[in-house]
Amino acid sequence: MTANPIAETVRSLMPRARTELTELVAFESVADENVAPRSECEAAANWVADALRAEDFQDVALLDTPDGSQAVYGMLPGPAGAPTVLLYAHYDVQPKLDESAWLSPPFELTERDGRWYGRGTADCKGGVVLHLLALRALKANGGVPVTVKVIVEGSEEQGTGGLERYAEEHPELLTADAIVIGDAGNFRVGLPTVTATLRGMTMIRVRIDTLEGNLHSGQFGGAAPDALAALIRVLDSLRGPDGSTVIDGLPGDAVWEGLQYPEENFRQDAKVLPGVDLPGGGTVADRIWARPAVTVVGIDCHPVAGATPSVPRTARAQVSLRVPPGQDAAEATKLLFAHIENHTPWNARVTLEQVGQGQAFQADTSSPAYASMAEAMEVAYPGQEMQTAGLGGSIPLCSTLASLYPEAEILLIGLSEPEAQIHAPNESVSPEELERLSVAEAHFLVNYARSKQA
Repeated sequence: MTANPIAETVRSLMPRARTELTELVAFESVADENVAPRSECEAAANWVADALRAEDFQDVALLDTPDGSQAVYGMLPGPAGAPTVLLYAHYDVQPKLDESAWLSPPFELTERDGRWYGRGTADCKGGVVLHLLALRALKANGGVPVTVKVIVEGSEEQGTGGLERYAEEHPELLTADAIVIGDAGNFRVGLPTVTATLRGMTMIRVRIDTLEGNLHSGQFGGAAPDALAALIRVLDSLRGPDGSTVIDGLPGDAVWEGLQYPEENFRQDAKVLPGVDLPGGGTVADRIWARPAVTVVGIDCHPVAGATPSVPRTARAQVSLRVPPGQDAAEATKLLFAHIENHTPWNARVTLEQVGQGQAFQADTSSPAYASMAEAMEVAYPGQEMQTAGLGGSIPLCSTLASLYPEAEILLIGLSEPEAQIHAPNESVSPEELERLSVAEAHFLVNYARSKQA
């Protein structure tokens, strides 16, 4: 890394960054009281609020959002006439999932092979620390040249839209000239990347009912309508012969024109087992950035342990649909509902419930903010040019902010590169990426302030 005062300051702050990330990771802040107590999210929110107050932020507040979660807000005034930059992250995390698959406790930051492991290290408690590092480096080297607003969300992983609805009800709160979303990631470690597109998402629950009660499979099996079999047929109808997502009326043949994702690299990043084929057609980039993708994320029926030879009366599944830019998530949800209803066999009773939704996002990469970030990335990653990629995941707030503030320039960076394995056991963050991206963000704020003065 090229020696400069900002980079040297960030490097000196890395031990403190590790301590703070250790404290943040220790909170089991899953925004679902069926998984973790609400007190864990409240403790994480208060930690963030205290950190902002310690950095002289004003108007620090815990915002009660409509979905019951709390977002943390604060503002750090800049010089008179300076532009305003909003920095975003979220403190809520995914559940630990299979704890036996973790090589170290999920809520205890552990260093291993040069990476820091723990739930939320990359997604997105590391993003909170990234913002703090960048601001501290600027304060130690002449001051922060812009007005900074920080918003740290408490229910992003649940997709329940609390912060989106709060922002719509209080549109003046998050107004900014530029917005940096610290919840994406480099295409791979050491390759500076901004994310220009996000797929939207809809999350639904499907319930199939066929009988008043379970029946003996010997006495009734073969004629009695099996609810689980009906559900399996419905779910199978959402995939074509090659594994592509197929939903009646929803286009699924778009092509990604930007940075490509070699299949060999994808197989390694995704840890695909040897000999297992990748589903779908087109390039990997087409499939994960430009086309819809359906995933069955959970099924409820009688478990294998303790199973009896019975015909199930009911079965339920939760289904996620990722929606690419150019497709409306609400319309995609309607098509998904209609598809399921039309493909439910035997006139079984089907009940559909929507539990989350967010629109896709596409950034304007020709904006001055992107030029400022490209220059900053070249400083933080010597010899590397900034790349522009898509992201198959969703950050629903992006579309809300783009709608509320159409003149704002929105950039997505972050720590969730492929090795981070976010949403999976053994999530981790590269401390080198945390250091470099903090340097980049600090230089971006300097560059952006300069560009607005020109």
